[in-house]
Amino acid sequence: MTAKLPEIGELRHQLVFQTPSDTPDGAGGASRTWNTVATLWAAISSASVSERRISEHLDGVVTHVITLRYRTDISGGQRFLSGARIFRILAAFDPDERRRFIQCRVEEEGR
Repeated sequence: MTAKLPEIGELRHQLVFQTPSDTPDGAGGASRTWNTVATLWAAISSASVSERRISEHLDGVVTHVITLRYRTDISGGQRFLSGARIFRILAAFDPDERRRFIQCRVEEEGR
């Protein structure tokens, strides 16, 4: 599903784009930190709301489509921040294959 492509003036949400960096902890695991790459303007539209069972309780899942100007460095496993909100990127794609915009399917963490 692709959301309607916005007009440039609709990119009104300022987001911080971050990539993960994992450092081995010496015990077979890793410590994850997040590196800020850029601050970007984007449009955010709600896509769906559902529930899933985690550890015997229901947890709400809110997904969104975030649309921003085209970039080549965005992919799944990265994230956007908007204040205290965290949007985990599930997938990123060029909706009309014209390199004007990129759309990201995201899940909002902590909702």
